[in-house]
Amino acid sequence: MAILIPRFLLLPLVALAVAVVAPPLAAAALYKWVDEKGVVHYTDKMPPEAVDKGSIELNKQGIAVKRTEPAPTPEQRRAKQLEEERLKVTSREREVIDRRDRALLQSYTTEDEIDLARNRALGTLETQVQSAQAYSVQLTKRRAELEAKRNAYGTKPVPAAVDTELESIGSELAKQEALIAERKRDGAVITSKYDQDKQRWRELRSMGEAREAAAAAAEAAKAAPGSRSGAAATAQPGASANSGASRTR
Repeated sequence: MAILIPRFLLLPLVALAVAVVAPPLAAAALYKWVDEKGVVHYTDKMPPEAVDKGSIELNKQGIAVKRTEPAPTPEQRRAKQLEEERLKVTSREREVIDRRDRALLQSYTTEDEIDLARNRALGTLETQVQSAQAYSVQLTKRRAELEAKRNAYGTKPVPAAVDTELESIGSELAKQEALIAERKRDGAVITSKYDQDKQRWRELRSMGEAREAAAAAAEAAKAAPGSRSGAAATAQPGASANSGASRTR
């Protein structure tokens, strides 16, 4: 049996059905932002010229639900880039130091070994110095002989070979003198380097011993009767004795 609905009620019923079936419209977002003059604005959308200024998105209760930070300025981007580069350099330097420290601890077990390595390096340089000095003595002696020979000619022409050899000896003596000076400077550098290695080795050993002592103290504290683990370990024998006593009774 069909039900007839009066025309004047038809349109309101259709509108009601559409309202029930249609999904509710999402509440429009509200943005809070500040312009370059410090004036606070509330808008339902960000103006194109204010997109980079940063904003706060508010819900319909006025509670902030999202914050957008302002775009960094060129100066800020440059400062950030410089800071990132500085951190990379610092990290690389730290890696180099850590590698050197590990190598130092792996290379020596006592300070005497460091002294031995230093003396061995200095000994090599000293051998080179002594060799250069001995060679210089020979060259000096030969130069004296040539000068005496040259003087013996008096006013007579001196053979070109004599002058050539004297010039060569002078140049070689200068080279040997420079070599000796360089090796002595190398010796000072080596001495300083091994002194620094010894000092750093002491520091690393002290830090390692301090860490080991702290770890041992922590383990001892855990095992102490007053600690939880120690109290539990102490309580277990007592509990066994009580249970044994109960079984005896």
